[in-house]
Amino acid sequence: MQLDKIIMKEGMVHAYSEIADAADKSANETEEVILFHNFDHDPYYQQKFVSSAVYLKSDDFLFRGYNSLVQEDAEKHMKLAMHFSIEIYGNVSDEVIQKTNSLEFPLKRFATSSVG
Repeated sequence: MQLDKIIMKEGMVHAYSEIADAADKSANETEEVILFHNFDHDPYYQQKFVSSAVYLKSDDFLFRGYNSLVQEDAEKHMKLAMHFSIEIYGNVSDEVIQKTNSLEFPLKRFATSSVG
């Protein structure tokens, strides 16, 4: 599972909502490898959004990471954001970590524990 946490610059929430809506539709239409994809808006902090995506395997995450539409959307998001970070939950391949690190966003990884 991947969570992108985004905090918009002052006055950019409406513009970001439009970009996020287009990105969500694009992901759902062009990326069969995503089991679930959604954008959520924090009701208590109007400038905060979370994008969540669930993949079956690491190669599916990589498919998304190399998708040019996703890269274009990320660039648009960054122009409006004052914070953008990625969290990855679960065990993923080293290639996923390398790809995510190459994007130069803050990354936090939560590996699956022995508890399950």
